[in-house]
Amino acid sequence: MGKCPQCGQWNTLVEELLVEEKIPFQHPREIQPIPYDAIENIDVSRIKSSIGELDRVLGGGVVDGSLVLVGGDPGVGKSTIMLQMAYNLSLKGMNVLYVSGEESALQLKIRGDRLGVKGSSILIYPEVMLEHVKEQISSMQPDIVIIDSIQSIFSHQIDSSPGSVSQIRYSAGVFMEIAKTTHTPVFLTGHVTKDGWIAGPKILEHMVDTVLYFEGHTTGALRVLRAVKNRFGPTGEIGVFEMKDSGLEEIEDPSGIFVHGNGGDIPGSSVTATIEGSRAFLVEVQSLVSKTSFSMPKRISIGIDATKLSVLLAVMEKRSGIFISSSDVVVNVAGGIKVSEPAVDLATFMAVASSALERPVPKGVVCIGEIGLNGELRPVTNMETRIKESRRMGFSQIMLPKANQDSLPRIKGVNLKGLSALREALSILES
Repeated sequence: MGKCPQCGQWNTLVEELLVEEKIPFQHPREIQPIPYDAIENIDVSRIKSSIGELDRVLGGGVVDGSLVLVGGDPGVGKSTIMLQMAYNLSLKGMNVLYVSGEESALQLKIRGDRLGVKGSSILIYPEVMLEHVKEQISSMQPDIVIIDSIQSIFSHQIDSSPGSVSQIRYSAGVFMEIAKTTHTPVFLTGHVTKDGWIAGPKILEHMVDTVLYFEGHTTGALRVLRAVKNRFGPTGEIGVFEMKDSGLEEIEDPSGIFVHGNGGDIPGSSVTATIEGSRAFLVEVQSLVSKTSFSMPKRISIGIDATKLSVLLAVMEKRSGIFISSSDVVVNVAGGIKVSEPAVDLATFMAVASSALERPVPKGVVCIGEIGLNGELRPVTNMETRIKESRRMGFSQIMLPKANQDSLPRIKGVNLKGLSALREALSILES
């Protein structure tokens, strides 16, 4: 049967072979409920990977006994950063077991030589059989285990092909048991589907302690490592890297990468300050508005949610008097980063309006604010942090919601322009 009669989806039914094993009887453990105040706090032990951006995303370092899942498109750099991390940890005297299910030892050696990896503390184990991997971990007792990738590992206990739902679920359960019982950090790399989600059952992301996504175009140099789940640190934290011949290189100042100059040169560009985790940095929103030659104008969004763009364009026509219903609109966040927070609304509006009116946003202006359906400017969080980062990058004027301006202290060197509605924002465009 190819279609599930309950959910109506195709190719979701899997066959599992249940192997009955005789388990000796054990007396149940005497576990009693514990009052919350009686639970002792124990500091989480972290191991620095010597890759600052990776440690930031992990919440400060690798936690003992943690199970970490790293997903991303093919060629984005998952294996590269795992090999770099393995090398850095081996320099600290740690034994690393790198289980390669997709590449041979020679292929990893070629990549490692390019990255400058040396030493005998990294043990490469090209194996895909789960039972052999488990036995090797038990006999070696490594300090850290890397599985590349979880979709390539399979067990003879499950009667299905490698990469299937049941194989991934069973293998992840075994590695979770290893991590928790031996207090050994285990890293799993994972494939993604066409939609960008990690391939396999969703329970895989529920089982692991941390889920990291690698973002970025394989044809470009910039890579963004984003934490979407972290039981040992904040979620939403990002690390920014640049892919070079020598491997992934950290970018400690993302604002200098995503924004060039202070604007004011050509129409269709606006700068905003976004918050990702605990870090604030500036990004440039670009727009191109041109008359369409088709009956249905195009709406193309890169780096910003397409639905959000459609809503902003509808509010723009209704509340600001700029009619673009017969024009194609293209919006892009420069640098290939994705921005999803509401604070980018005002910058998106200003970029589209600037392109439509052929009037550039003045030099040195940063636009921050959420736009409501009535055309009002709504306040956003962490405004003081955004303003300080804007000032550090040389921007002198901040367009922000008036509600935020009223609650902010005076910040030296920055002119704050509080706005209540979209029409007030248009007054800043150069005539």
